[in-house]
Amino acid sequence: MSLATMADGTLMDAAPSDPAEGAVVLGVRSSLGGRRWLWRDSRLADAGGRIGLMIAQQAGVSELVGQMLAARGLDGNTAATFLDPTLRALMPDPSALQDMDVAADRLAEAVRRGETVAVFGDYDVDGACAAALVTGLLRQLGCPVMTHVPDRMTEGYGPNAPALDALVARGATLVVCVDCGTAAGDVLATLAGRADIVVLDHHKAEGPPPSVLATVNPNRPDCMSGQRGLCAAGVAFLTAVATIRALRRAGWFAGRPEPDLMAFLDIVALATVCDVMPLTGLNRALVTQGLKILARRRRLGLDALMEVAGARDPLSAFTCGFALGPRINAGGRIAESGLGLELLLCDDAAEARRLAERLDAVNRRRQTVESTILDRAMEEAAAQRAAGHAVLVLSGRDWHPGVVGIVAGRIKERFNRPVLVGAELEDGTVKGSGRSVADIDLGAAIIAARQMGLLTTGGGHAMAAGFSLPGDGVPALHDFLNERLRDAAALPDAVDVLIEGVVHVAGATVALATDIGRMAPFGAGNDEPVLAIPRVRVVRADRIGREGSTLRVLVEGEGGGPRLKALLFRADEHPATAMLEDRNAPPLHLAGWLRAESWNGRIDASFFIRDAAVAT
Repeated sequence: MSLATMADGTLMDAAPSDPAEGAVVLGVRSSLGGRRWLWRDSRLADAGGRIGLMIAQQAGVSELVGQMLAARGLDGNTAATFLDPTLRALMPDPSALQDMDVAADRLAEAVRRGETVAVFGDYDVDGACAAALVTGLLRQLGCPVMTHVPDRMTEGYGPNAPALDALVARGATLVVCVDCGTAAGDVLATLAGRADIVVLDHHKAEGPPPSVLATVNPNRPDCMSGQRGLCAAGVAFLTAVATIRALRRAGWFAGRPEPDLMAFLDIVALATVCDVMPLTGLNRALVTQGLKILARRRRLGLDALMEVAGARDPLSAFTCGFALGPRINAGGRIAESGLGLELLLCDDAAEARRLAERLDAVNRRRQTVESTILDRAMEEAAAQRAAGHAVLVLSGRDWHPGVVGIVAGRIKERFNRPVLVGAELEDGTVKGSGRSVADIDLGAAIIAARQMGLLTTGGGHAMAAGFSLPGDGVPALHDFLNERLRDAAALPDAVDVLIEGVVHVAGATVALATDIGRMAPFGAGNDEPVLAIPRVRVVRADRIGREGSTLRVLVEGEGGGPRLKALLFRADEHPATAMLEDRNAPPLHLAGWLRAESWNGRIDASFFIRDAAVAT
C-alpha cells in the first residue's frame, strides 16, 4: 500500500496495486487487540474523490471531512442539511403516522374535558422520557395525570391487568401506553368499555396492532410514514405536535398560552441517543436541537443529574449515553422503576438533587453487581468460544436480571459473537437479554425459538432481544441458536476497526478536530470517525483518574516534531497498554478519535485511542 497526500496534508491510502490487499489500512491485519484495520467505505481510499472535494468546497470543511461525508452517501445538496440539521427542514407532518390523527384528537378531547389521564410507561430511559413528555404536556394543558412504571422484577415489561385496573379505579378515562403496548393486545382488551387506550410505541409487531382506539407506531406493518427509526419519545413528540395542532384548530388557545414544545427536546434527545436510534434524518435534528435545550439546564432533574455525574460542557450525545442514561436506567434495573420518571418531572431543586444522588448511588451499586457477574460470565464465554459455538449462551443462579443485558453487550464486544445472558430465578425459570453483532439478526432467531416452543417469552430486534424459558430448556435453546445463527461461527474473534482517514501527528490539529466535530452528533447510523495515526513514538506515559484506569500518553512522529496528547480508557483491560507504557517500544500505529477539547479557556486537540498496532 502506498500513501497519497491530500491538499490538507492528510494521508490517504492509494488504491492497492494488489487486489488481494483489499481494504486493509496501514497493513494492519492483526493489531495489538487482534483486530484488522479496514476502510469504513471503499470511497475513503480514493484520495481524489470528486464528491468529497465538492462537499469540502461547498461546506467549507477539510477535504478529509468532505470524503467522510461522501462516504455517508451525502452530496453537495444534502451535506448542508446534515451539517446543520433543523426541524424546519426535516420535520414530517405527524399525520403521516398511522392512527396519529385519532390519537391527537382523543388527547385534545381529554384536555378540553379535563379528563383524568393515566400514562403507563417503561423502566428504561426511552420509557421514562416518553412518559415525562406526555405527562408534562398534559399537565401543562390542565389534565390531571397519573403515571405508572412497572417493576422489572414483579411486573415485567409492558401493561399488566392489575396495574391497568388500579389506574381506571382511580378515575382514568384515557390510558396512554408509551414505549410499550404494541404486543399487549390481550391485556389491553381487559379495559374495553371502561377506558380508551392510546399506544405510543416503536417496537416491532409480529401481527396486527392491538384492538384499541389508536396505536401510533412507525414500525407497525401498515405505517408508511418512513419514520421507523424513531424511539418512543420521538413518537411522543410528534404526537404532542399533532395534539397542539388539534387544540389550536378547535380554538382552545384563544386567550390561553400554547406550551413550548421545544422545551421537551432535551428528553427526546436523551431518549434517542440512549435507545441507540440512528442519528440520521429527523433524529439528527431532534438530537442536535435537543442538546441545545439540554445545555440551558432548565429541567431541574437533568441539571441535578449532570452535576452529580460531573458532566462538563459542551454537552454531547456522549453525555447522554454515558453520563445521564446509565443513571436513569439504574433505577429500573436494580431499584425503584419509577425513579427516572420522577426525576424528569421534578420541579423542586432540592428534591431533584436528592433524586439525582439516589440514582447515582444506585448506578454505582449496579456497576458493582455487573462487575461481579461479568468476571464469571467472561470465563464461561471464553470456554464456549474455544469450543466453537456460534452463539454464546450463559446463565447464573445469583445473577441479577437487571444487568444481564449490559453484561451481554460487554461479552459481545469481547468475542464478536451473539450473546445471551440469563438470570436463573427462584422458580426455576431463566430470564435474560441478548445482544448481537452486525448482520446477525438475533431478534428474528429469538422469535423463531419462541414459536417453536423453546421459549416462554421472547422478542426483540436484530441487535437485541429479551427472553425467558424453563431452566432445563437452556441446552436446547443453545443448540437451536447455534444452528440458526451458524454463520456467526465464521466471524473473526475481534470486530474490525473501520478507519476513515490517516493523519500524521502534525496533521492532527485543532482545526481538523473542529471540522470533524461538525459531523456530530455521533452515534448509531453516524459513527464518530476513526482515524489512524502512523508510526508514532510515546514520549511520556502517565496513569490518571480516580483509580488510575486511564492512560495518558504524549506522542510524536517517528522523526520528532509536534506532539499530541492521547488517552486510553480502561487501560487495565486493553492489550495495547503494556506497549504504550514501554519507552523502548518500536514505532506504533494508533487508531482512535480526534476531538477538540476546551479546558480553562484553551482549546487543544486530543486523541482517544481505540486500538494500536506495531508499525512494520
